[in-house]
Amino acid sequence: MNLIFFGIIGSGKGTQAELISNKFHIPIISTGNIFRRNIKNKTKLGIQIEHILAKGHLVDDEITVQVLKNELKKTNLKKGIILDGFPRTLHQAKMLEHILSIDHVFNISLSEHEVRTRISNRRTCKCGATYHIKHNPPKKEGICDKCKRKLFVRDDSKPAVVKNRIRVYKNKTEKLIEFYKEKKILININGNLAIKEVFKQISDKIIELKKK
Repeated sequence: MNLIFFGIIGSGKGTQAELISNKFHIPIISTGNIFRRNIKNKTKLGIQIEHILAKGHLVDDEITVQVLKNELKKTNLKKGIILDGFPRTLHQAKMLEHILSIDHVFNISLSEHEVRTRISNRRTCKCGATYHIKHNPPKKEGICDKCKRKLFVRDDSKPAVVKNRIRVYKNKTEKLIEFYKEKKILININGNLAIKEVFKQISDKIIELKKK
């Protein structure tokens, strides 16, 4: 079963993709994680991507598609794949059709108010650990549980950048909803609920689909 998880920033698509991956033992490819790994390691690609993301823009289609192709070559697709963070544009979605056949697309919807609330409460550590002040707080306020370093707000989580990311999502990524709806593989999920409730919605739906 090849699945896509997408939604507006703060929708929890990455969290849900990981939870579903663990439950159903389906490998996951997160372009966002690959980008962040390159940024952390200060690779040539990482430096290029960091400048793009810091402004709230999307990484170029060609770069993103090549990153995905490279990752697919290294992945065992016997049980299918979960794509998290790809595609993000209509052009990427059309390019994907020549690379991989998609069975279902989970669109995790979220109100703009909830987006701003969630993103403003995000905290990150240099070691890669992420926290949420309300839903997943560190044991000691402002300090990473793993390495004890001070947490910070990522550039792409700052208000001005979040505003631009929402605009970019509406202008580019939202077009995917209609694209996959026409293909009759779009499944809408209420992302305003708690993590466990969203996870149950998706899990139940996958179990239902597997029975067909």
